[in-house]
Amino acid sequence: MNRPTLQAWLFLAPALVLLAVFSFWPVGYGSYLAFTDYSLVRPTSFVGLDNFRYIFGNDMFVTGLKNSLVFLLMVPFVQIGALSLAVLVNNQLPGIKLFRAAFYVPVVTTVSVVGIMWGFMFHEQGTLNYVLTVLRLVDAPVGWLSDDTLALFCIMFVTMWRGLGWYMVMYLAALQAVPADMHEAAMLDGATRWQRFWKITVPMLKPTIAVCSVLSVLAALKAYQEVDVLTQGGPMNSTFTALYYAYDQGLKHLKLPRALAASMVVSVFCIGIAVLCLRWLKPGKK
Repeated sequence: MNRPTLQAWLFLAPALVLLAVFSFWPVGYGSYLAFTDYSLVRPTSFVGLDNFRYIFGNDMFVTGLKNSLVFLLMVPFVQIGALSLAVLVNNQLPGIKLFRAAFYVPVVTTVSVVGIMWGFMFHEQGTLNYVLTVLRLVDAPVGWLSDDTLALFCIMFVTMWRGLGWYMVMYLAALQAVPADMHEAAMLDGATRWQRFWKITVPMLKPTIAVCSVLSVLAALKAYQEVDVLTQGGPMNSTFTALYYAYDQGLKHLKLPRALAASMVVSVFCIGIAVLCLRWLKPGKK
């Protein structure tokens, strides 16, 4: 091994050690435990696919998996909304910096604060119902989080609201990297603003669109925090997600192998859908 290569490995060594201890080893050992009957009070034995058979035969996990896939419906709205906001805040307007900061605040706000705020908003005697009642849009308060047909979509909205600012910043950085001379040349050729956006801006943003889409897909499939804070999986398990099921089994009921099996299934879905997104949004693909 030559000197430059040795120096490179020495620089990488601390990070690799941390990854090995806190990422690679837990993932590897956890994957192994998903195929066992691990317990804190008895010897561990290998049980093969029994844990996977159990969770796929369990209505709560199947419901959670379906709800996690329903969460994917918010991905297009997040990306279109974030891109629209980025285009808006990319203009030099009075107070635009304050506007950017306002949309980024939810990203750095803790989930507990977000949960308290939106829990009050969605309460039957909360702000949202008050406004709708005053405007005579509803005759009686709506149970946004107590109605099993509405609760999941309310949580999806909160998740989307929290993520918009993050993706807006990523799109804004990509927009500011688009060469201005390309737009100027298109303007001289008579291209309209809309034509410049679709023919110049969008193609150059395609790598960023791919990255943001994959990140939002992963965030949707791993939805857990908002569920835990707002509904704890209720009402009638209508807001259970696959990852919340893993938390429920692992930390509430101490069924760690089942929780790890559920986590592995979520990971497989995340990897599979991410690969499909990357292939579909491949920068060189027309």
